[in-house]
Amino acid sequence: MATILVVDDDEMIRRLVSTTLESAGNRIIVAANGAEAVAVYRSYANQIDLVVTDVNMPVMDGVQEILRIRMTNPTAKVICMTGVSADRCPEGVVLLSKPFSPEKLLQAVNGLLRPETT
Repeated sequence: MATILVVDDDEMIRRLVSTTLESAGNRIIVAANGAEAVAVYRSYANQIDLVVTDVNMPVMDGVQEILRIRMTNPTAKVICMTGVSADRCPEGVVLLSKPFSPEKLLQAVNGLLRPETT
């Protein structure tokens, strides 16, 4: 079981991603924007195995969020969800283009968390 931080300002997407990952046996923590995600990550950094985040959000976007999370943990595993240009995502993240299926989400998560089984 992995602990995954799910970050999206759209409650419906946040719930869909959370439910999909939870049904696969993961523990989920949620945040509604990048600033909230950074605060949550810093509080639970030793417990969070993966961050799944949107790129375009109010308060703090996903790019700034990832850069700040990497100040806490330079090796943090991150999946960027985006419906726009992928070139905004920081280097070293897995890109998941919206819209995506639950299967694509789980494939991306498993590819990062369990690379030996993919």
